[in-house]
Amino acid sequence: MKYFVKTYGCQMNVHESEKLNGMLESLGYVACDNEKNADIIVFNTCAIRDGVEQKIFGNIGALKSLKKQKKDLIIAVCGCMSQAEGRAKTIKEKFPFVNIIFGTHNIHKLKDYILSYRESRKSQIDVWDNEQGIFEDIDIKRDNINSNAWVNIIYGCNNFCSYCIVPYVRGRERSRSINDIVTEVKDLISQGFKYITLLGQNVNSYGNDLKDGTNFSKLLTTLANLDGDFRIKFMSSHPKDFTDEVIDTIAKYDKIAKVIHLPVQSGSTNILKAMNRKYTREHYLQVINKIKERIPNVYISTDIIVGFPGETEDDFMDTYSLVEQVRFDGVFAFIYSIRSGTVAANMQNQIPEPIKNERVNRLLKLTKFITKENNKNLIDKEFNVFVKDKVDNTYLVTTDSGKNITVIDENEMKIGEFYKVKITAFEKDKLIAKLV
Repeated sequence: MKYFVKTYGCQMNVHESEKLNGMLESLGYVACDNEKNADIIVFNTCAIRDGVEQKIFGNIGALKSLKKQKKDLIIAVCGCMSQAEGRAKTIKEKFPFVNIIFGTHNIHKLKDYILSYRESRKSQIDVWDNEQGIFEDIDIKRDNINSNAWVNIIYGCNNFCSYCIVPYVRGRERSRSINDIVTEVKDLISQGFKYITLLGQNVNSYGNDLKDGTNFSKLLTTLANLDGDFRIKFMSSHPKDFTDEVIDTIAKYDKIAKVIHLPVQSGSTNILKAMNRKYTREHYLQVINKIKERIPNVYISTDIIVGFPGETEDDFMDTYSLVEQVRFDGVFAFIYSIRSGTVAANMQNQIPEPIKNERVNRLLKLTKFITKENNKNLIDKEFNVFVKDKVDNTYLVTTDSGKNITVIDENEMKIGEFYKVKITAFEKDKLIAKLV
């Protein structure tokens, strides 16, 4: 029997699909790369934007004819979209041929739903209203592209940003025990994984609910002291919780990648307040300045929402000037779209689409220019890199941030190992380096 899992959304969803894959393989299924060849198809969904949701609905609907051809085909829908209020009912009404529907809180139950459906041939619809703790010992089939392993450290979110659906579909924050995390990471290191990426909607909140003194900095310190040749990365962070202790910990340990993704969302304090982000422009810049002062050659990226309700031209220019000032290494800019179920969906002064498009294009033009200038400034600097591949006499390597570099060198380098290189040129939008 064969399975096909279709994943939408963030890295958290990608890792949860690895868990879905593991559970399916424990039932004897093997992976295939085509829906038409599958005996079970699982949609692991996202609810962050309405456009994504409509795309998912379209892809589910496209399976109607396949289901008619293959009567025994099992179709399952899970994840954030099915967890959102009323969506499970909508899915069942629009697509009665879907056999299994469950949410984010009970992903560990997939095997039970499949076995129950096989036995009874009755639809399994089970979306839990609330989170019910943390479930360990779930089978995982990891996708080890570039030798990266995702590790959940905290589930849920307590922030309730006014534009975001995540707290409503992921529940409140629940931290895994540090012992469970360390055990998992040790096992991954022994398997040869080179990057361990810690996941959470807000990793900086790790430990707040444990009440035993554990926090994100202590977790990073514990992991950085483990034996092995590996790097620790993490995402995502919240500026209001990014402490001096965390900054100093990142600076102290070589095993912690000098890569920080710190979403600002807007450079306007007025808009940040409307977004319920709980920090100001000034606070964000203070955090950024501390990071740059204490962590040499740090790679900083961010998320920005353009066209939030009520955003004036002055508000947008505050964002534009913040990007000019910080000179991010990477910017992910998104046009605001209404997400039903959030506070912002009911706000007045929604921004017309032409204005949002014009603003985001201006911002993207700026970020492209800054990226090119930042790359030029990397010449003569040294970086730890991971070797991904070799083509002829050219090695393809990546920095801890994911920035790709071409290494032209006569020295032998092994694929899957870390080396230090020195940037020698930036030509035709490519970074060229030599082995140190």
